[in-house]
Amino acid sequence: MTKVDRERERNLAVFIDLENLAMGFQGQRKIKFDVQKVLERLVEKGKLIVKKAYADWSRYPNYTAPFHESAIELIEIPKRSQTGKNSADIRLVVDAMDLAWSKPHVDTFVIVSGDSDFSPLVSKLKENGKHVIGLGMKGSTSELLRDNCDEFIYYEDLERQEQNEQQLAIDLNSFLPASLPEKQREVFSLLLEACTALRRENHEVLYASMIKDTMKRKKPSFDESYYGYRSFTHLLEDGDNLSLVDIERNPKSGTYMVTRVVGEGTALAAGAEGQPAIPGGRRHGPPGKRDRGPGGSHR
Repeated sequence: MTKVDRERERNLAVFIDLENLAMGFQGQRKIKFDVQKVLERLVEKGKLIVKKAYADWSRYPNYTAPFHESAIELIEIPKRSQTGKNSADIRLVVDAMDLAWSKPHVDTFVIVSGDSDFSPLVSKLKENGKHVIGLGMKGSTSELLRDNCDEFIYYEDLERQEQNEQQLAIDLNSFLPASLPEKQREVFSLLLEACTALRRENHEVLYASMIKDTMKRKKPSFDESYYGYRSFTHLLEDGDNLSLVDIERNPKSGTYMVTRVVGEGTALAAGAEGQPAIPGGRRHGPPGKRDRGPGGSHR
C-alpha cells in the first residue's frame, strides 16, 4: 500500500460468512464469535459503508441480536437441504461483485471467513482494483485464501488486542493526575486508542485531522466541546502538556502532528519523562519544551 493510500480514508464493505466462523469455534473454549471485536478493528481502517452477514439464521439465533445491534444486514440462507451446500457462498460472491461494479467509491472489501472457496472472489476483486482484507480463525483458515488477500487478520489477534487495550486503560488511569475529571480521562483514553490504531495501520505521521477522524469512527458521537475544549487543537495541546503525546506544527499547513504517543519506548509510570505530577495536573515536558497552558479545558 502506498503512502497516499494509507493517508486517505477507505470505504469498506464487510461480508461475513457466519457458518464458516461458527464451525471454527466448535471444539474451542470460546462460546461464540464476537462481531463487535471485528468491527472495532475494521473501523480503524476506514468507514464501514456496507455490512452483511449470511446464514440460516434459524440455526444461529444467539447471533441475531448482536448483529442487529451492530447494524449488520442479515441475509437469510434457507436450509442446506433446500438450497445446496454452497448457497451462502454463492450469494455472498454475487453481492460482493455486484457492489464492486455498482459502487466504485467502495474501495476495500472485507471477507470474514476462512473458506478457500472465496479465493477466486478475492482475485476478481483485486483485478477490479479493490483492496481485499480477509479475517478468520487460525485453525480453520485456508492458506490459499489467506495468502491471496492483501491483508489478513486472525480473530485470535483481536482478542489479544482487546487485552492490550484494557491494560493500556488501566495504565493510563494510574498515569494521569488523580485530580483529572472523569470526562477528560475518557477523552484521553479515546485519543490514545485512535493514535495506537493509526500506528497499527503503519502511519508514520499522525495528522490532527486523521486522529480526529479515527476518534469519530470509533465513537461517532465524539465532540471535543463536550469534554470542555474549544477546538481539537486545544485537546491535543492538553494531551501534550500531560505528556500523553508529543505534538509539532506541520511546516506546510501549520496544523498539529503527533510525533510520539506515550508508551512508545517508555512505560506508563510516573510520566513520560519519569517526573512526578506537578500542581494542576501538569507534567513537565522535555527540556526546552514550551508549556502551552490549559488549552481551553475546564478544570
